[in-house]
Amino acid sequence: MIIQMKVKGLMFDPYNNAYIIILRGEEGNEVLPIWVGKTEANSISLALEGIFTPRPMTHDLIKNVLDALDAKIISIVITDLRENTYFSKTHLSYHDSELTIDSRPSDAIALALRADAPIFVAEHVIQKQSSEELDRWLENLKPEDFGKYDT
Repeated sequence: MIIQMKVKGLMFDPYNNAYIIILRGEEGNEVLPIWVGKTEANSISLALEGIFTPRPMTHDLIKNVLDALDAKIISIVITDLRENTYFSKTHLSYHDSELTIDSRPSDAIALALRADAPIFVAEHVIQKQSSEELDRWLENLKPEDFGKYDT
């Protein structure tokens, strides 16, 4: 089973010197933090803020190419978690076909935000996330840590 989620925050983790995308289930019960690099976080932040750069950045370029080919991003699905690495698929429609493209979750999320496409996570991925580690991490969060994207 897959669960629809939304980006609810983007924050900096000083312990790992990385950024964290906070995905939260539509019902609000499931939370999935995904650690990403600065470049990916910047791209996601620009999409969340609706900021357009004077020249297309990488994810804008990919979206522009898909638009020019009349391809549409149907959804992205975070499909697995192995050795602290998340895996995802980007689902596209092109003419009468559906294509599934292997992608990093950070890239897939950046594209989904630009295309206003839904983000899904396989239920077993949420279950694989160490609940003890996640609980410890969540205990230290404050509401302001979610930034202005918290809705």
